[in-house]
Amino acid sequence: METRIIKGNIISAPEFGKLEITEKGYLIAVDGKIKGTFQKLPDEFSDCTIEDYGDALVMQSFADMHLHAPQYPMLGMGMDMPLLDWLNTYTFPTESCFKDNKFVRKAYHRLAYELAAKGTTRVCMFSSIHREATLILMEELENAGITGYVGKVNMDRNGGKDYQETTEESISETVKWLEACNFEHIKPMITPRFTPACTDELMQELGRIAKEKDLPIQSHLSENTGELALVKELHPDCVQYWETYAKYGLWNDKTLMAHCVWSDARERKAIKDAGVWAVHCASSNENLVSGYAPVRVMLNEGLNVVLGSDIAGGDHLSMFKNITAAIRASKARRIMDDWKTDFLTVEEAFYLGTSAAAPFFGEKPGFTPGNSLHAIVVEDETLPMVRPLSVHERFERCVYRREHGAILAVYSEGRKIFGK
Repeated sequence: METRIIKGNIISAPEFGKLEITEKGYLIAVDGKIKGTFQKLPDEFSDCTIEDYGDALVMQSFADMHLHAPQYPMLGMGMDMPLLDWLNTYTFPTESCFKDNKFVRKAYHRLAYELAAKGTTRVCMFSSIHREATLILMEELENAGITGYVGKVNMDRNGGKDYQETTEESISETVKWLEACNFEHIKPMITPRFTPACTDELMQELGRIAKEKDLPIQSHLSENTGELALVKELHPDCVQYWETYAKYGLWNDKTLMAHCVWSDARERKAIKDAGVWAVHCASSNENLVSGYAPVRVMLNEGLNVVLGSDIAGGDHLSMFKNITAAIRASKARRIMDDWKTDFLTVEEAFYLGTSAAAPFFGEKPGFTPGNSLHAIVVEDETLPMVRPLSVHERFERCVYRREHGAILAVYSEGRKIFGK
């Protein structure tokens, strides 16, 4: 039995908009599972080793619920283009390079390490169309201690001559990939890129595979007005975008849909009724001029909302930065809504970047006993202070501002995967 005791100022988000703070407390896990947070060390653990971080902040690590691994090398490129132009000019040519496994290994090793170093321990991630590259990605994430899901991308149209599968190839490569997946912490996920990139035949087969193997699904929904027009052209029988997934069995409570910027009341109701998860990617939506998602309305209506970096539409991996981007986007949305919708608070946005995703992974919000230990330790003592700050004030400042190297340690499923 392995016992891990972390001492510091323990901060978690057990409910939307609420923090639970235990100052100079103890966070205890046994065999990777949380026993609880304690103000005083229980007698039964008195002989155990303590990882004492002094006055540092110990908080939940992050869940990045939408990012494109093969776009990692093109972070910060093409930010002056709308979505469809950006895909054709930058994204598809970059992703096509991932047929070179030597290049793949180098890029994904660095990506996995950077995720860990920035405190992201859970992911739902797109790979490229390449089977071998997808397996390398899963292996590198596994070795780095990251947990979650990865999907081999499926696309048999509108990818250009250098980055497109045949329908038969896409299906057969997906089956071969699934047969080869044998990782403890990184699991497969069915990943039709988005409706414009997948024929009806491919979508139907992916729906069948997902149902047969009981696999989760990820794709994109209502990100951009040009995309919406293209979907309507391809599927004149569907009133709305979401129906192009639903009619093929790709729309259920294991489905993640990134963006939902232009989802109206009818589409949002379909999301809620099916238990689909809306992944808010504020940085990407702003960079590609897609719009400002109605996040507060989604939350008020009871939708499952989580956050994603969406690299490389989003321009940074740090979920601290994506949390603050979500806050700023909600303030812009408030102005657009004639000041009738509330913006996200720091506590609310932190919840969306951490606890909100817990049920997707079969767990509960916060540092709930029984959850796997996912935590980061952050120091802020080098930041200037004109007066003593409360732990709550330090937390808020930490979300917005940190010195380089502020993350001292990262724990994923009870394992220390990064530390100084």
